[in-house]
Amino acid sequence: MNTAYVEESALTLPAPRGACPFAPPPAYEAEREHAPLSRVRLWDGTAVWLVTGHARMREVLLDKRFSADARVPGFPFLSPGRKQLLTKSTPSFLRLDDPEHARLRRMLTGDFIVKRAEAQRPQLQHIVDEALDRMIASGSPADLVRQFALPVPSRVICLLLGVPYEDHEFFESHTTLLVDLGTAPERVKESMGVLNAYLTRLAEDKRRKPDDSLLSRLVARGELNEAECAAMGMVLLVAGHETTANMISFGTLALLRHPEQAARLREDPSRIKGAVEELLRYLSVVHFGLPRAALEDVEIDGTVIRAGEGVLCMLSAANRDGTVFEDPARLDIGRDARRHLAFGFGVHQCIGQPLARAEMQIALGTLLRRLPELRLAVPYEELSYRTDKAVYGVRELPVAW
Repeated sequence: MNTAYVEESALTLPAPRGACPFAPPPAYEAEREHAPLSRVRLWDGTAVWLVTGHARMREVLLDKRFSADARVPGFPFLSPGRKQLLTKSTPSFLRLDDPEHARLRRMLTGDFIVKRAEAQRPQLQHIVDEALDRMIASGSPADLVRQFALPVPSRVICLLLGVPYEDHEFFESHTTLLVDLGTAPERVKESMGVLNAYLTRLAEDKRRKPDDSLLSRLVARGELNEAECAAMGMVLLVAGHETTANMISFGTLALLRHPEQAARLREDPSRIKGAVEELLRYLSVVHFGLPRAALEDVEIDGTVIRAGEGVLCMLSAANRDGTVFEDPARLDIGRDARRHLAFGFGVHQCIGQPLARAEMQIALGTLLRRLPELRLAVPYEELSYRTDKAVYGVRELPVAW
């Protein structure tokens, strides 16, 4: 057991991106090659452990001695705004440990199982076709982010939760503030308050007039009050469209930059499921990592992480681990990428992944089929990326066809 001092890296998180927008920050990959665990610094000077290797990350995310609860000592925050967001008075189930995490998660399981996502495919196809029809009707060029990639998952999550889609600009604007690392704590608090009040009122409405939405079913269970239902709704509303929207637009860009891969998909549409797994691995839009805090001393690969020390699991680096994925910097839609960690791992892995997969498969497959001449409408070098957001991607994607 190594209980001696571990040399601290000069790296301060989050690390800057390199020349390739699809690749993780070079510093994360360098740390992975150097050591399975590294000591790095956050914005406030706090030292935390950085995990970048695939095997070590799975080990940490499976270990119940590492807490996902933002209220425990040593939990790492990537900015003052994130600290405000993650330590709210009524935490989401994502920020709780078992058994409370499991109790709340079970309330949602039936809405996100693979069978349910598969049954929703006709409805998802209709939503995708409608969004694409509107984009095409608006004329070429168009911004794929605002006119296709964002409306599709926003409509889906609104239908699932029972949120009126006419309110999408309202909740999207507040979501944008919440996922921005640079948003000041007071603005984060304000946006959370506004969204919470909105969802609390909606939960009250569902109690008076039940329907078939997820939020209505949560209210009808009688196990949660309106504030707890609102907290559950908020995490689903934010996470339910941000990640998928960015995967659709960023995945489209990756395929446009690798036309041979797009051609393979057009020639054989049955490859779409494998292609989406590879894009999830290759892009890893949850790019700031999964935070944890040690509840007790834990030995990982001969090094002891002390109780009260924070850990950040960098999914993007693990998904480029050459010991798991051959030639990991290459996009290959024929690769078996199912061991990727884009949705996390262990008990806290993304509950919405079956639905997210179905949305991405249908959206990307339909886009390639209906717009065979799809191309960038601006030089690739002019694109701007969401380096300051909790969910990475491209800010705008002007395309023509």
